[in-house]
Amino acid sequence: MTNELINTIFARWSIRKYIAEPVREQDIKTLLEVTMAAPSASNRKPLHFLVVTDRKKLDALAYSHPYGKMLFEAPLCIAVCWDTPISQRFWIQDCSAATENILLVAVALGLGAVWLGAYLSEEHVAALSKVLGIPNNIVPLT
Repeated sequence: MTNELINTIFARWSIRKYIAEPVREQDIKTLLEVTMAAPSASNRKPLHFLVVTDRKKLDALAYSHPYGKMLFEAPLCIAVCWDTPISQRFWIQDCSAATENILLVAVALGLGAVWLGAYLSEEHVAALSKVLGIPNNIVPLT
């Protein structure tokens, strides 16, 4: 294990204040690539990743989540979701591993990020799913 990797892990903090600068397309691509590189039970990969950069949708997400007020400032949200027909087991672990990869690579890219749990209650899932426009078989975890 390199010192650089260890330093990145220790440099990760939950960042809730953002500047109005958009995230570069290449950085978004990298963040998505690392989500797909996360381990998955039996390599089922029951995940979907929704990239949100639209200001109105980010604000709607902030309104729909009791702890999502940082989304009023955030230029980007990546929703990590579970595809229920693909896997009924270990989906929380699969989504969590993908989310952790996002958080660590965000640090490496010089970006701030925070884990915002979506799978708190059926009410939260329903509200976030409505804003994201996703069907019932796709469930947001983070």
